[in-house]
Amino acid sequence: MTQAPRSGTPRSRSVRSRRLRATLAMAVVIALTGVFVVRLADIQIVQASELNEQSKDKREITQVTYGDRGTITASDGTVLAGSVTRYNVTAAPAFAKDVTITTTAEDGTKTKSTMTVDDVLAKVADITGGDAAAMSKAVRDDPEANFAYLVKGVDVDAFRAVRELKASGVSWLYFERQSARSYPNGSVAGNLTGFIGTDGPQAGLEMTADSCLAGTDGEQVYERGADGVQLPGSTVTMKEAVAGGTLKLTIDSDLEYMAQQAIAEQAQAIGAESATAVVQEVKTGKLLAVADWPAVDPNDVNLTKDVNDLGSRAFTASYEPGSTFKAMTAAMLLDSGKATATSQATVPYSRTFPWGGEIHDATFHPTEKLTLTGILRDSSNVGISLLGQNLSAQQRHDYMVKFGLNEPTAVGFLGEPTQGIRPAAQWDQQTSINTMFGQGVSTTAVHIAGVFQTLGNHGLRLPTQLVDSCTAADGTVSMTPTAEPVQAVSPAAADTTVNMIESVVTDGDLSDVLTIPGYRVAAKTGTAEVAGTDGSGYGSDRIVSVAGIAPAEDPQYVVVVTFTKPSTMKTSAAAAPTFNKIMSQVLEMYRVPPSTEPAPDIPQTW
Repeated sequence: MTQAPRSGTPRSRSVRSRRLRATLAMAVVIALTGVFVVRLADIQIVQASELNEQSKDKREITQVTYGDRGTITASDGTVLAGSVTRYNVTAAPAFAKDVTITTTAEDGTKTKSTMTVDDVLAKVADITGGDAAAMSKAVRDDPEANFAYLVKGVDVDAFRAVRELKASGVSWLYFERQSARSYPNGSVAGNLTGFIGTDGPQAGLEMTADSCLAGTDGEQVYERGADGVQLPGSTVTMKEAVAGGTLKLTIDSDLEYMAQQAIAEQAQAIGAESATAVVQEVKTGKLLAVADWPAVDPNDVNLTKDVNDLGSRAFTASYEPGSTFKAMTAAMLLDSGKATATSQATVPYSRTFPWGGEIHDATFHPTEKLTLTGILRDSSNVGISLLGQNLSAQQRHDYMVKFGLNEPTAVGFLGEPTQGIRPAAQWDQQTSINTMFGQGVSTTAVHIAGVFQTLGNHGLRLPTQLVDSCTAADGTVSMTPTAEPVQAVSPAAADTTVNMIESVVTDGDLSDVLTIPGYRVAAKTGTAEVAGTDGSGYGSDRIVSVAGIAPAEDPQYVVVVTFTKPSTMKTSAAAAPTFNKIMSQVLEMYRVPPSTEPAPDIPQTW
């Protein structure tokens, strides 16, 4: 019996099976390829822009480059305020992880150890003096972040140590370079320079001259890989940082130091609350020294407890100057033709007025016959009021305006009083009398220096100058603008006033202290009463001062010293030794030739 034929041999069935699998495989490959093509098109075309930006944000890091703050220098180039390099240590929390550190011993043996994130942060804190707990919080608050501050403002040594830690395998640590402020001479001129705080300039020239000193920050961009490590050669500077300018002052740093030491020593000896010293060049109006006690060290302002000591009291502290004002009153009388150097007055110890007011001299004396010169020599309140009343209150007010007492100085120092002398219409009868001898009117030590600069400069008031120039990073020099000079009184009136107040030094009660061998000195002492803050009138506190010019025959320098509320010596005798010390130093430092002519012999009595 014949069998039915089979569908195929085993071999043919195997061939068909292989073909089917190949076909299916090809179909799968084609399908997958289609998916990939579609996905690739979606990524490279449809979502290209969005994905590129996302990847750019992850790999491209923008970093600020800081423009160094400019330098403040004394007139001779001595740096009073400068910038030093500091670093901020930062981290990329998204890449913060435990690391394996390899250390090599001196014998070449290598040892591997594991440092956790907390171990790394503890090490950074140990190196920099930072707070490890605060660093840990900064890293863990936003674990996906690419940036977090760990510690700011570390010095170069700490930076190098942290950099070594990074090089050992801690790739997620980074650095920002920044400038920090340094004051190499400490408290010398610290009341003038001011200081920088966490929020920027806080006081003094650091604040008022910020437009000169401030640097301009730049920007750079670098890329990093998926592991957070910066890619070598990827840094691109987008904007160059520009350093701030150099602010050159008129201050002589050596003289400033000496003046600060002199007033500090005497202030502590007489128990004064504060003291100032001002040295000004007569022919230019430049301030060569403006010293304050207590002084502030800008490197550590926390040591200064009274906020009033953070600035310069010589510029900012208003006070009733007392008898130093009499020199200006005398110049007014001479300029207006109301008196001469030998005008006569019969001067009792005290004087009572119809409205019930009374004035008296500092010490009791019988009635004397004094000239205007003698009145200045003896510093008689009664005498100056007898001659000064020949001028109206408005006339005297107008002269005070010419002497610059109605407005801040041309320096524009931070904290200067914005309101000077009150209008004459606001003076009552007693105030009108008191202003002739420096009571009932407020001013500053720098203003008083300006009065004597004017008298020494033949009556021509020059703008007070503290800043000489600003030199930008590109070398451009900008000179400090100044106001126009003002002829306050005639040359004859000014010169005669200087000659008259020479009598204070040659024949006055303090002549033995004020005299400087070899030089003619013209000076006026002041012992001013201090008004109570409660409106109760004047108490027992005093502000003592001496203001003077040398050499008197050709005035070159003004020195003004003040001591506020001394407790052991409450007369101008407390200020005289310091005036002598500073003026002597000035004449020596600037090699001023000794005087060759004697002082004029002006009658002081009649």
